[in-house]
Amino acid sequence: MSDRPSTGDARRRFSVSRLTLTDFRCYADLRLDIDARPVVLFGDNGAGKTNILEAVSMLVPGRGFRRATLSELARSGGDGRWAVASTVETPTGPVQLGTGFTPPDLPEGSERRQVRVDGETAPNQNVLTDHFSAHWLVPQMDRLFIDGASARRRFLDRLVFAWDPAHSGRITAYEQAARQRLKLLKDNANPDPAWLSALEDGMAPFPGAVLALDGLVESWLADGPALEAEDRFRERLAADRGRDGEQGRTSSGPHRTDLLVRHGAKDEAAERCSTGEQKALLITIILANARVRADEEGGVPVLLLDEVAAHLDEMRRGALFGHLVDLGAQAWLTGTDAALFAGLEGKAQFFSVDHGTVTAT
Repeated sequence: MSDRPSTGDARRRFSVSRLTLTDFRCYADLRLDIDARPVVLFGDNGAGKTNILEAVSMLVPGRGFRRATLSELARSGGDGRWAVASTVETPTGPVQLGTGFTPPDLPEGSERRQVRVDGETAPNQNVLTDHFSAHWLVPQMDRLFIDGASARRRFLDRLVFAWDPAHSGRITAYEQAARQRLKLLKDNANPDPAWLSALEDGMAPFPGAVLALDGLVESWLADGPALEAEDRFRERLAADRGRDGEQGRTSSGPHRTDLLVRHGAKDEAAERCSTGEQKALLITIILANARVRADEEGGVPVLLLDEVAAHLDEMRRGALFGHLVDLGAQAWLTGTDAALFAGLEGKAQFFSVDHGTVTAT
């Protein structure tokens, strides 16, 4: 028998080796010491399983997979403060990451969440992309292919963050310029054209089209060079000033792009597929992105899979577990019954969750 490690063992990856929660959701104080294998959390509904996954999702920029406000993350009965601290293993070595929130009415509080890297306060949360990578699939995403395009854009943005950490900063700059442009158009009958042009110049740079993106800017990129598309976008923004000012919204731009997904074998649009097929498509996209990241030496991201096993038949569960082990990903999975994860016995860490108490089994 060969002593060569499995594909997953040979790949570089991200993982959490220690997670500490303080006054976060239902946890007054929790510490988990784990290794890089998958993590299975099982227990009754409402026991606190998803709260742990949400804490891990706060180790990347944004509002976590529930998109909660900072005050909503604080434990009921506390003073409004909360903290998530971790030791994360990265392709270049361990890093201490921490994030938290202190309400503005408390000493040293602010409207923003604080971020620390190796004990030093970071200027903003975007620096987290330099040290950690995580993707998730949660029940709230079950309607991703049916609901509006904004959720699909957020999903695509999260995939892009792993490849290009600067993408977060570009999105922030674009959204800020768009808000300032709309305010200028709304509050001024004759806004300064030079000021508007400067703001619209700030909205024009953007990443190139990837995969199946359906939008005006993407069609220009398909027909010509990026610089030409930027010029056309500036011209469109200038032409839309009157309409945008009246309607109070930006009519054109990458913020209106949609992500189109089709079922390959059936050649069917995702929104026309069954619920089970849509779930399988989401899993396929997330696994494919993680695998390409691994092959490109970027590091296998942590995967947060909330209640995913309950929606898959036994064959698909076995296939999913096999892919996770082969990939070498630290996947965090939740479910009400440990039996759903029988295929991971001996290959994962199991924890029983019971209303704020977490016990290794």
